[in-house]
Amino acid sequence: MATSDKNAAVEEITQKLRDSNAAVVTSYTGLTVAQLKELRRSLGENAQYRVVKNTLTKIAANEAGIQLDEHLKGSTAVAFVTGDPVTAAKGLRDFAKENPALVIKGGVLDGKALSADEIKKLADLESREVLLSKLAGAMKGKQSQAASVFQALPSKLVRTVDALRAKQAEQGGAE
Repeated sequence: MATSDKNAAVEEITQKLRDSNAAVVTSYTGLTVAQLKELRRSLGENAQYRVVKNTLTKIAANEAGIQLDEHLKGSTAVAFVTGDPVTAAKGLRDFAKENPALVIKGGVLDGKALSADEIKKLADLESREVLLSKLAGAMKGKQSQAASVFQALPSKLVRTVDALRAKQAEQGGAE
């Protein structure tokens, strides 16, 4: 590879790392071209899976301010995630279950280095949309509880006043 091609490749990888929310480093030895194509499709539109050269990726990661050196050994491919990192992590995890040749080495999420185990834990999370809908449901439930309390206070006050009037009427009628 000519020096100008290497510089262009480093620049491209650096830009992809900067533009991504997350990057997951994998080993793909033993996967066929068809399996790699299937993996790319399974990651969806918000992630791009690319086979990379370790040396060029180390340089690009250092330029981007990211530590990936420990994961860049052997055959390496990187999933550059621009969308929901949980969805991409699930896609990689599920594909790795069906195709043991895909090994998740580690990665980075919002500039923080992640181990392979942390990426698997990330994959176990529910998607952003599901978590937001659960949060909205919980907030709605709390609002309806508050509304019930606020409605109960005036009706309780009215019942208390009625009971006091009835008691006064009994006492007034008894005298």
